Amino acid sequence: MSETQELKNRFRGYFPVIIDVETAGFNAATDALLEVAAVTTKMDENGLLYPDKTFHYHVEPFENANLEQAALDFNGIDPYCALRGALDESEVMKDLCKNVRKEQKAADCQRSVIVAHNASFDQSFVNAAIERSHIKRSPFHPFVSFDTTSLAGLALGQTVLVKACEAAGIPFDQKEAHSALYDTQRTAELFCFIVNKWQRLGGMTV
Repeated sequence: MSETQELKNRFRGYFPVIIDVETAGFNAATDALLEVAAVTTKMDENGLLYPDKTFHYHVEPFENANLEQAALDFNGIDPYCALRGALDESEVMKDLCKNVRKEQKAADCQRSVIVAHNASFDQSFVNAAIERSHIKRSPFHPFVSFDTTSLAGLALGQTVLVKACEAAGIPFDQKEAHSALYDTQRTAELFCFIVNKWQRLGGMTV
């Protein structure tokens, strides 16, 4: 069975895309999206899942976006720092969707599904940004997601990202945490670890 067929069949036609966002608050409708990263997945000849391509963007706050100072203090982002190289939110989301759609098509999958730690949060910000960007055909399922918080709680007895990574033997530098890029890469490794562990224990194979 080919790589694309294996991945296509593993998640019922869904293409897993690991996502992490950094924001200026908790309300996806009003608070700015400041950073987003995505990691796609691939499957080897043994049916094991691995992180594949990475897409990373710094995002300019959308017009009239709310910026909660407590959130900015937490993630350490200066929204208006020119050195961030931030792009317009619409430009970011169109490029992200284009890249995800391309990888999804290459894997012969029907729809992409967001994988994230506390997935409802990241999914809400991605969906809101896609809507503000007037993207008519999102590659992402609007409400289905795979939440590594729940998966890690089941497989590893841990729900905090750093603790789950430690339990899985995945190095985690807390000084790098709360960067969308770093957190997405570690979450991708965690998701793949759990999926592969399930297979090795005699769970679903393709």
